[in-house]
Parts: sequence; C-alpha cells; structure tokens
Amino acid sequence: MTDAIKPQPGILDIALYQGGKAHVAGVQNAVKLSSNENPFGPSDKAKEAFGRTVHSLHRYPNTDHASLRAAIADVHGLDPERVICGVGSDEIITFLCQAYAGPKDEVVFTEHGFLMYRISALAVGATPVEVPERERTTDVDAILAACTRKTKIVFIANPNNPTGTMISLAEVERLAAGLPKQALLVLDGAYAEYVDGYDGGLRLIESRSNVFMTRTFSKIYGLGGLRVGWGYGPRAIVDVLNRIRGPFNLSSTQLETAEAAVRDQDFVEKCRAENARLRHWLSETLSDLGVPSDTSMANFVLARFASDEEAGACDAFLQEQGLIVRRVSGYKLPHCLRITIGDEAACRRVAHAVAQFKGVK
Repeated sequence: MTDAIKPQPGILDIALYQGGKAHVAGVQNAVKLSSNENPFGPSDKAKEAFGRTVHSLHRYPNTDHASLRAAIADVHGLDPERVICGVGSDEIITFLCQAYAGPKDEVVFTEHGFLMYRISALAVGATPVEVPERERTTDVDAILAACTRKTKIVFIANPNNPTGTMISLAEVERLAAGLPKQALLVLDGAYAEYVDGYDGGLRLIESRSNVFMTRTFSKIYGLGGLRVGWGYGPRAIVDVLNRIRGPFNLSSTQLETAEAAVRDQDFVEKCRAENARLRHWLSETLSDLGVPSDTSMANFVLARFASDEEAGACDAFLQEQGLIVRRVSGYKLPHCLRITIGDEAACRRVAHAVAQFKGVK
C-alpha cells in the first residue's frame, strides 16, 4: 500500500521555496529586481573561462575542486584544505544540517532570516527555532536566550537577507563565545563582498572551533545561473562535510568559471563601489518619498510601506511599469518590498515609478 511509504518526519512541513518573480504577463522586457542579481552580470574573464569549457564537456570534472579552492584561498588568505565547494551556498547549508542536526535537535535562526535555514532543518528532521529580531536586526541576546542543550546549529546571515542589516564583528564574537559547547555558529556571507573591508568573519573562524562561514558566487560575481558556493571553517568540520558531498557536485564549467571570477577582484571592486553609490541614492530618494528603509549593507533595499495593502498596491503598480521587485510576506514582512539595486537606469525608473504611485510630482 502506498500509504505505508512515508517521507521522513519534517519533510511534509516544508513550504516550497519561491524564487523572485521573473516575468509579468503582458509586459515585454520587464526589469527584474526581485532576486538580488548583479545587474552587470559576470566579469569578462569569467565569461571567457565559461566559453573555453565547451571543449571539455565530455570529460568528468575533478572531484577535489583543488584549483578553485586554491584560488579562493589565495584571494582571501585562507588554508585551501579548509575550503569546501558546493552548488551555491544552499548546498553547504544542506550539508551542515545533514551532518550536525537531526531528530530531537534544534536549529536556530532569526525571524527574518533566509528561508533555506528552516527548509534544511526540517529536511533532516530537526526542529527549527525562530528567534525575534530587534528592529529587523539580529539580536544576539535573543539568540543566546533561545539556545538549549538541544541546539546544534545557529544560522545568521550578516548582512541579512531580506533586511540588509548587519551586526558588528564584536557582536558576532559575543554570540560565538556564548553558545552552548555543542552548537555550531554558521555565518552566511552571501552578501559579504558588498561590505567594504569586511572579511565575513574569517578572523573569528581562525580563532575559534565553533564557527563556520558560507559564501556564494551568485551575488557580486554575477554567477547565479551557475550555482557555485563555498564554505570555510575548522578542518574537522570540512572533513565531515566532504564525506557527504557528492564527488561530482560541481561541473568543470562551474569550477573553471568560478575560478576566473574570484581572481578578477578588479571587477568585484567596481561592482561594490557602483552598488554602494546607487544603493545610497535609491534609499535616500525613496525616503524622501515617504518610503523608509533600514541602512542596507547588501545589494538591495527593504522598502517599508504604511501597510500590507499599500505594499501590495505599489508592487502591482511597479509591475504595470515593467519593474519586478520582491514581496517578502514569506519573511514575515508583508508591508515591505525588497528592491534589488540594478543599474542606474533601473534605479531611476524605480524611484520615478514610486513617486508616481505616491502622487509626488
């Protein structure tokens, strides 16, 4: 009987992840600002590397990712033996939950944290524990208060998605120091490259045995379509994760393109500077229109409206203008719209459209 074939506990409790909308019915050439993608795409060097891989598509990729790990380590000053690569940082998050959490364990994250933390916890039968934030910012005291002897993993994104806010390294260190001895702190650094001078928590990882970091090539490197991520942490943890990682989880195309991308730091600097300029302009302009946002350290702003209804109406109006942004009701922020920082033309179109919606001339 099919009724006897049942999935593991927790799996049917997972709400399917919904990516950012990409199309609007009846609208041609809509501008997609819903998935925090780099409007400049990948660097020319990454594109060239991608093109070259067409000649070796019949060959299996290497299984140790040695060349990409060496490039990441070289750029960031890391030990390549402590780098692990995956299909986006999502897969690294999945590995961490598979390896260190299960039934009767708890996985802690903040109320407006990345949806994959809950999904990955439920997938392994662990109990997701959601902790309140303080004005849409990670609250270290609240996290520490929520931890118990059952806590195995604590996830925080810094900067956070979808709020754009971040906490100081001193606060991150206080969190790491205060966790129960059996708990691992995972710093999700998907947006770390957008913060000038920020190492994503690397110094803390070097000084502690309970901190791990994830990063991605999907954001500032413009490789969202290739799905490449990496993690860094204590050698013992990386060794565990490699035991459950599929041997061919990344293709040669992914590996070689990502290697070229990470070595092109001039392109990263250019993207970071342009994003910061346009983010400041857009947030200030929207604020002048009566649409505030917290100080964002990522490549988006979280625009706050007076009500859920106003946010929905503005979203519909923007779509009519060919502008696709992200409703974030799933993140318990129904009165907000997350707006990716596009190129200058896109940012100006958004500001003009919001002004029209608000009736400001």
